[in-house]
This record gives sequence, C-alpha cells and structure tokens, in this order.
Amino acid sequence: MKEILDFFVGHIKRVDKVLPAICVIITVFDIFLVNSMYKTGYIPQGVVKTQFIAAILGVLASFVISFVDYKFIAKLWYVYAPLAVILQLLVWSPIGVQRDDDVAWIQIGGVNGITIQPSEILKFVFIITLALHISKLGDKLNSLPHLLLVCAHGLFPTALIVAQGDAGSALVFLFIFIVMLFMGGVSWKYIIAAVVAVPPVIYVAWNYVMKDHHRLRFLVLFDEATRKEQIRNVYYQQYMGKIGLGSGQLTGMGFDPQTYHDVQNDIQIIDIPEIYNDFVFSYIGMTMGFIGCMAVVVALAVLCLKLLSNASGAGDPFGRLICVGVFALVLFHCIINIGMVLSVVPVIGIPLPFISTGGTAMIMMHACMGLVLSVSAHKEKAKHMFYEE
Repeated sequence: MKEILDFFVGHIKRVDKVLPAICVIITVFDIFLVNSMYKTGYIPQGVVKTQFIAAILGVLASFVISFVDYKFIAKLWYVYAPLAVILQLLVWSPIGVQRDDDVAWIQIGGVNGITIQPSEILKFVFIITLALHISKLGDKLNSLPHLLLVCAHGLFPTALIVAQGDAGSALVFLFIFIVMLFMGGVSWKYIIAAVVAVPPVIYVAWNYVMKDHHRLRFLVLFDEATRKEQIRNVYYQQYMGKIGLGSGQLTGMGFDPQTYHDVQNDIQIIDIPEIYNDFVFSYIGMTMGFIGCMAVVVALAVLCLKLLSNASGAGDPFGRLICVGVFALVLFHCIINIGMVLSVVPVIGIPLPFISTGGTAMIMMHACMGLVLSVSAHKEKAKHMFYEE
C-alpha cells in the first residue's frame, strides 16, 4: 500500500501541471458554452449530457495515461494499432453511419446506442506509431528505402480516411505526418523535392480527383461571382457563420435565449449549420463578441506553445516526436476551424479542439494530452507503472 501511495505522490510531483490545467479550463468553458447552446435552442439536452460525460472520461483518460510510461505504451502498438484500423474499416459495415457525403462513424448498440468516430482514435494511435517508427530509424531516416516505408506509414491512414469521404480528417493525418517527418530530421533534398512536386499534384487533384462541390468550396472564397451564385448553397454555411461571428461585435449579445430564437415562429434567428461543431467559433462571436473570440484564441495558442515547450524538454527523440505530433494535431485543427469561419479556407469539417461538440473527439484529445504528460513524467530513468528502465 505504501509503495502505491509513494508511486502516486511521486508521479504527481513529476508530472506537468500546467498543461492539464489549460486543458481543464478550456473544457470547463466548453461545457458552459454547450449548455448555453441548449438554452438558446441550438442543440437538444442530450448533446450537453454527452459532452459532459465525454469531458469527464477524457480527463480521466489523460490522468491514467500519464501514469503509464509512454515507452511501454509504444511496445504494445501491435495490440491497439490493428484494433484502430479494424474500427476504421467498420465504417463500411452495417454499423457504419453516413452523414452528408462521408461515412465516418459507427453506431454501437443500435439506434439508442453510442456513436463513435474511429478516425479520432486512429489519430491517437498514428502519433504513437509514427513517432516510434521515426525515432527507431534515427540517422537511417534519410535512406530512401526507409524513407519510403515511413511515407507508406503516413499515407496509409490518410488514404483510408480519403476513401471514406472525410477529406478534412485526411488532411489532419497528412499535416501530422509532414510535421513529424520534418522534426524527425528528414533531409532538405527530400523537402525540396516534395515542394517541387506540390504544383503538379495540385493540378492533378483539381482536375481529376476533386468533385465539383469540392472545387466550389474553394471558388467561393476567391471568386465574387461564384460566391454570390452559391450564397444559398455551398457558401451558405460560411456566409451565415460570418454574420453570426460579426453580430456579437465587441462584447457579444449574451446568452438570453430570446435573442437567438423566434418563439412565435419556432425558428433560429441566426441559422448556422453545425454551429455546435464545425462553426462553434461563430457562436462564441455571437455570444461573447471579439473579446470572447480573442480569449479562446489566446487559450489555444498558449496550449500549442506549452506542447512545444514539452517537446523541447522531452528526454528522448521518441518523446519529442509524440509531443510534436500532438502539437501538429491541435494546431491544424485550430487554424482550419477558425479559418473556415473567417472564410479563408474551405469548409472541410474540422472541429475546434476541446470546444466543438463530439464525444470521441473530446475523449481522444484529452488522451493525446495524457501522452504528452507521460513524456514529461517519465523522461528520467526511474521505476514506473508497468515499466522499468
């Protein structure tokens, strides 16, 4: 009993306390925000309950993962990596759920069961396995056969997600791969070759891969005529999102339900599709104004900087790459989500970390933070839970 208590106290002393504090503060804000969406009529009460339960489970997952040495977690990759891929493949099974133009969820337990987005679990696994792969190669990374294997490692989940129609999540995997490969020490000759290859790849993708509605999502951002033509179609979500974002002006319109809901006609006065998820930043602008938006941006920026700080303080290349991978995940989500609302990037369905609704995303984002905490807590040689150096 005393050994368990000593281990627990020792872990609390070693583990980073600033990172979980930032995550918990943002999560508490999210619960407040989601509850206000329910009161203003944008979401049903069930979404609030789901988000609250996911937040609790996520914080607990982060806490538990932080206790386990990340090197031990990596050793079990052959257990959870195949399971994550199998879960991803299940989106094409009878329990797969299609929404809009992609199949990205599975329904467990029937209609009244729970819905899981396997790609969020795969992101967590991908960061671990890719970090392990690159760190084990070391200087051999720039050997062409080894580099091609790493590229295959990175492109496999990306292609899998593209096949299910979720281009947004596929780009997340691609961005994580590029950042981790760069930080792993890939040679500049390969980086220059990749940059040179970008224009022809874009040309082929635009003309032969992308569908018409995908092209329109880009055209509405840069072509005024297309934007006016599509204001009730492809551009509608971003158009209403900017109206909502700007309606709060400096301090926001507050959280009075009557401000946002026409009770007599039973409609939302400002109707923004996916306001609780992809366009949650618009809701922050509506209710809390420019000040609220900037507070959220600063909080997320501090989180990203803390992840970079943890990466620089990691005890080995493997731990450093894990922190960098989580940093890339959070950064890309933040930039793309806010960029969608500001109409500077096309709508590709990327949630805002810890703030957009989505139980799987909330739990797995906290789980990723648990990995970073494990790196900070186990960077020195010591006897750890399930692992002894």
